[in-house]
Parts: sequence; C-alpha cells; structure tokens
Amino acid sequence: MKNVVILFLLSLLFGCEKNIDFKLDESAPTLVVDAEIENGKPPKVVLTKSIPYFSQITPEILANSFVHDAEVYLSNGLLTQKLKEYTNNFIPGFSTYFYSIDTSLLNTAFDGVLNTSYQLKVIVEGKEYNAETQIPALNVFPDSVYFKPAPDNPDTNTRVLFAIISDPAGLGNYIRYYTKRNSSPFFPGRRSVYTDEIIDGTTYTAKLDPGFDYNNPPASGEDFFMKSDTITLKVSNINRASYTFWNTWEFAYQSIGNPFAQPNKVIGNISNGALGAFCGYASWNKTIIVP
Repeated sequence: MKNVVILFLLSLLFGCEKNIDFKLDESAPTLVVDAEIENGKPPKVVLTKSIPYFSQITPEILANSFVHDAEVYLSNGLLTQKLKEYTNNFIPGFSTYFYSIDTSLLNTAFDGVLNTSYQLKVIVEGKEYNAETQIPALNVFPDSVYFKPAPDNPDTNTRVLFAIISDPAGLGNYIRYYTKRNSSPFFPGRRSVYTDEIIDGTTYTAKLDPGFDYNNPPASGEDFFMKSDTITLKVSNINRASYTFWNTWEFAYQSIGNPFAQPNKVIGNISNGALGAFCGYASWNKTIIVP
C-alpha cells in the first residue's frame, strides 16, 4: 500500500511539471566605446556595435562589429583634435580598427599629460556621445618588487611576483596593473584594479598575478611567472570612474556561469546609452628578469 501511495504522489509531482520557454527579444545594436589616453602616449579609441548575447561569434561577425567613418574628437581644454581611423592587421585575414591622432595634422595633436582632463565626443549615424576622464597624478607605484618560488609547485622554475607599495595618506587613490611577458602584449591581472579604502596611508605588500588574455585564460595552476622570463610590470593610477568601470567589468567576467552570483551591471561613463568607458592612465613601468 505504501508503494502505491508513493507512486501516486510521484505521478502528481511530475504531472504538475510545466515547460517554460523564454523568448528573449533581440535588442538593437548599441555603440560600444573603448577609449583611453595614457601619459606620454596618443589617444586610442575603438568603436564597435554590441553583438546579441546568444550570437555565435565568428571572425566575420567580429569584423563587421567595428564602426567606421565616425567623427571622433578629443579635447584637453586648449586643443581639440579630430581623430583618424586606422587599420591594424591583427592576424592574416582579420583586421581591427581604431581612431587616433591624425599624423597629417600634428598642429592640433597631443599626447597624454599627468594631471590633465580630457573630453571625448563621438558622432555615429547622427547621434552624439560624450565622455570625460582625467590622467591623475602618479601618486602610487611600487617602492620595490621581488619574486619568490611558487609554493607547493613541483616545477622549481615557477615564480610569484610581489610588490611593496606605499599609499599616500588621503582617500581617493585607484590603480590598475598589467604585466608583459617577454615580447607578448600587456595584459591586466585576474583582479587588476584596487582602491585605497582599506590600506590608505599604509605601506603594504601585494601579490601580483600574471596578466592574461581574458579571451584565452590560463588553466588552473598555470598562472605563474617562469624563471629567466623578462617581465614588465605596469602600474597605472586612474580616477574613480575608471576604477568603477573595470571593477564592475571584472566582477561580471568572474561571475559568468555562476548561478549563485549576484546580479551585476558594468558601469561605464559614456553618455546617450552607449556602453564602455573612456579612461585615463598615469603609468609607471619596470622591467625585470625573473631570477
């Protein structure tokens, strides 16, 4: 009799199941702005259109996402330059595109300077988008850096990077760091942005993981520096808006696939509903050969 009751209850349970299908409307493509200016370097602006979440990413779709023939202006309060579109032959058969100074109009061109504010204006298909950023003072950078053998690792060639950093008294210092291994590009660390809310006015030691390509992350246990590698560490001071953008972006990246992660929104600083950010970087670099 007990078995009959159990079967009856199970039949009720499964009989009440209902398939729920969500039909998500495809949103119109949105302008995505990836703009930066760094001390001693010209500005760089990459413009793309957003891709639907469930799209199958192909080289053709990525190539078609770039925005061409936009009007892009950058001002430092004294000069305003109209940026020119350039092509970068990324790999055979695939190019990327960006906007930077027009080398034929150097009378209005300028590189990034510390303690300077910049205004960006982008006009695409008759719509105007604006953003502002600052290259702050270069207040925070390592006093010294050193390597130690990676703990609990059978490969004796692996190393961990540490930096001793003195934070000036007074809240409001934000940094982002990158590393470059040999001839590879600079990549940000797994958690690349920091604020001084807890360590204000102190000298502290920070463990800095190797930067990596977020499109091709390393396997677990492979994120170490290697003996004899030439490593360049870059530490950039940024403003609060840039910190907020990268902090929320990294949280969103780390939450992908986690059903228990809290909802998150990447917070940019571009007007008129565009995605992305315009960031200024006050950068310090040091090159070391891993002992």
